[in-house]
Amino acid sequence: MATIRLTTAQAILKFLKNQYVRRDGQEIQFFAGMLGIFGHGNVAGIGQALQENPDFPYILVRNEQSAVHMACGFTKMKNRMQTFACTSSIGPGATNMITGAALATINRLPVLLLPGDIFARRNVAPVLQQLESPSSQDISVNDAFKPVSRYWDRIYRPEQLITSLPEVMRVLTSPSATGAVTLALPQDVQAEAYDFPEELFAHRIWHISRLSSDRFLFSQAVDAIRSSKHPMIVAGGGVLYSEASQALARFVKQTGIPVGETQAGKGSLPYDHPQNMGAIGATGTSAANRLAHDSDLIIGVGTRYSDFTTASKTAFQNPNVRFININAAEFDSFKQSAIPLTADARLTLEELTDALKEYRVDADHQTRISTLKESWETEVERLFHLNNQPLPAQSEVIGATWESAEPIDVLVSAAGSHPGDLHKLWRTHQPNTYHMEYGYSCMGYEIPAAMGVKIADPSREVYAFVGDGTYLMMPSEILTSVQEGIKIIIVVVDNHGFASIGGLSQSLGSGGFGTRFQMRDQKSGQLEGDYLPVDFAANARSLGAEAITACNIAEFKQALQEARKATKTTVIVVQAEREVRVPGYDSWWDVAVAETSTMDSVKKARAEYEAALKKERYFL
Repeated sequence: MATIRLTTAQAILKFLKNQYVRRDGQEIQFFAGMLGIFGHGNVAGIGQALQENPDFPYILVRNEQSAVHMACGFTKMKNRMQTFACTSSIGPGATNMITGAALATINRLPVLLLPGDIFARRNVAPVLQQLESPSSQDISVNDAFKPVSRYWDRIYRPEQLITSLPEVMRVLTSPSATGAVTLALPQDVQAEAYDFPEELFAHRIWHISRLSSDRFLFSQAVDAIRSSKHPMIVAGGGVLYSEASQALARFVKQTGIPVGETQAGKGSLPYDHPQNMGAIGATGTSAANRLAHDSDLIIGVGTRYSDFTTASKTAFQNPNVRFININAAEFDSFKQSAIPLTADARLTLEELTDALKEYRVDADHQTRISTLKESWETEVERLFHLNNQPLPAQSEVIGATWESAEPIDVLVSAAGSHPGDLHKLWRTHQPNTYHMEYGYSCMGYEIPAAMGVKIADPSREVYAFVGDGTYLMMPSEILTSVQEGIKIIIVVVDNHGFASIGGLSQSLGSGGFGTRFQMRDQKSGQLEGDYLPVDFAANARSLGAEAITACNIAEFKQALQEARKATKTTVIVVQAEREVRVPGYDSWWDVAVAETSTMDSVKKARAEYEAALKKERYFL
């Protein structure tokens, strides 16, 4: 057997460069490069290997967590057909990536993490940043990656790569089991050489299959649809990952079945498609939620039924409601006691279209669908043009951004009050233009993820829509965007604190306690003094970006046009009225209220909570 002598790090790089995926006849190199920061633990291993592989791009980030977020934004935009690897030093550099790992795994996004680790040979232990355990020497902070990784391994010997790396690819390319994959790399092993078999580095193609469902269960699903009067589809992220939007459009055009979109599934259909009722669930539209309430059959396509999608199990109130689930993951296809079609979304929708040529919802139901949709679009226009004074409402900021954007542009967000408002109000023209991270809803995700989206498709403008609280958590990647020439538009909605949790706190009777960015009042001792004097525009300029402050909607619209013309990252700061919110529409979210309290407002909220709890259902 022919061999080639390489260090562990060099072997990893050589392997990654030769991994490809294929689906529907299209072949793509799976790894687009490496993101990360060097320190002791990876500088002499992965760092040295990258230096002699200039054809494998390396991007220096400012925070290891950001590296994973950037990789997630990139791979989501690529429908999981391509990703980045992320490298870090040992210790805090490694644990900075744990939040990103959880985000990737929860959202089913493939990302390879290569944290540096303590010495395998142990004789110099404890090394700088090592967590010692009195009960075992076989432990480090990297063990904390185990619960948030789909696959985890520690490479004590170079030859372990021969069996570990194929497992890495098996998991990363799985439509059902993908997520964060972690290979912990002791710093001494990274630099150690071994005679690897040349076959390990051969051009290898991983085929992404489109699996068909069990035929008996498929026939049950067809019968259930035929016998339903008011069916509804819940379109999740699996529609986009399977590239099933056209198949979905054909199916609902033929059958007349309405569609509600999850956060991950938004964009499955154009917003103006007659069957697209928009967002569903706790952050849903009046159209989708009223139809969901009465539906006798829910067809879940690529959704995992989070509590926001089901409105904490209150969305589906028809006593006879049944479920069909189309999902690549068996775990998700069985949820809600559904008829489980563990299969590819696109293929299954095409098969259902062929099997249901004679089925269509009745005329009365079609009329109700049309009426509800028309009413909702009128409500969106109202919220886009409130003319709130003196500060605009957040819905007006969203409306102005949407009106400025082109149909192919991408909106990125993740946390705060924005996901709820954007889920309802943002109008998608095509798939992969609404990028919401709502599996983990991680503050700080938006800016690095927007950069990942831009790398995936530089032809589009990419908007990172953030609040002032989120911006303060991780603005440092603005500098990376300037360094790499990755131009994004960052919209900072300044509402002086955490408006989302403030609103939630108020609804629970707690009055928004601890959610406003205010100085401590010397008399009361509480955070209720003047607002903090943060100059977001000055901060952005200090990091190399263009920055514009808009005082009203007219100035904000002008700023959006200037940002589109700019050649580098531009930050637009606009103040918004905190208390003018987008309403909820026939929906609810279960957040527990204190059962006992001295506050009358909490007592009242608890009574309302107990009444709402009665609507929660089991689906057995």
